[in-house]
Amino acid sequence: DVQLQASGGGLVQPGGSLRLSCAASGFTFRDYAIGWFRQAPGKEREFVAALTWREGRTLYTDSVKGRVTISRDNAKNTVYLQMNSLKPEDTAVYYCVLRQNPNSTPLATSGAFFDFWGQGTVVTVSS
Repeated sequence: DVQLQASGGGLVQPGGSLRLSCAASGFTFRDYAIGWFRQAPGKEREFVAALTWREGRTLYTDSVKGRVTISRDNAKNTVYLQMNSLKPEDTAVYYCVLRQNPNSTPLATSGAFFDFWGQGTVVTVSS
């Protein structure tokens, strides 16, 4: 079974940084798209960022561009979300997501694009 183990959430002051990690396991397909969604209290789920494992294509939502970087560690099958200059509006539960064999399909921001969801990790930005 596909497992997505997210970690790295916590409490940080505005302007601070956090790095989220998502370790992917339990599958044999060689290419996939992996990324993050978030859901703030009382709000709808929102795409944050994603990348394709083989080609390294990336996609970010506009509200995090310039502050957030998604990257991967091939050896560890882990994707990272480095978040800088955090704002209170970044407060949310962050979920790791994965789509198997995206091939050349453009990355999408819809939750339906992704096949698997991990458990969330909570990020709280507050002074």
